[in-house]
Amino acid sequence: MAEQSVFRGGIDFFVKLGIYDVVLPFLLVFTIMFAILEKTKIFGTIKIGGEEYTKKNLNAMVGFIVGFIVIASSKLVGAINDSMGRVFLLLLISVCFLLLIGSFYHYDEKVLLEGGWRTFFMVAMLIGIILIFMDSIKLDSGESWLEWLWDFLKGNWAANYTASIILVIVLIGAILFITSDKKVKKEAKKD
Repeated sequence: MAEQSVFRGGIDFFVKLGIYDVVLPFLLVFTIMFAILEKTKIFGTIKIGGEEYTKKNLNAMVGFIVGFIVIASSKLVGAINDSMGRVFLLLLISVCFLLLIGSFYHYDEKVLLEGGWRTFFMVAMLIGIILIFMDSIKLDSGESWLEWLWDFLKGNWAANYTASIILVIVLIGAILFITSDKKVKKEAKKD
């Protein structure tokens, strides 16, 4: 049996303490919730000496409560832990892609991603993130949403309603592509 490293033992100790199942998901949810509340100023602001400040105490309390509610659900924590690693992987892949493409450009050339390529890249990343989350969220049977959807499509591929849904999606995509007015966009960029 291979000997375990000291660092692996430390990570295993953190796992036993609940750092990855409780502390980090709580901090992530609290931070994101607090930042959203600070940015949107939902609870209003107060004026002190002519300056407006957000109600940090209310924002922090709501973020704290939402963080605790999330970590109370083991399914949500599992989905967060599973998804965040995959989202980072997708981000790492996109950075590597941009590094590879950028290596063929000189620093004073035109911006790399414009127009259709930027839209394609954004849509591809969005689809990737949706698939990551669908694979991370599990049903009671232990099967992910993505596995369930794939099995459903495989089992019902020849059914009329599946073909109808796919046809509607293709038609909507075609209509959006055909009706997009590229001349107006080019004229707007010139102005």
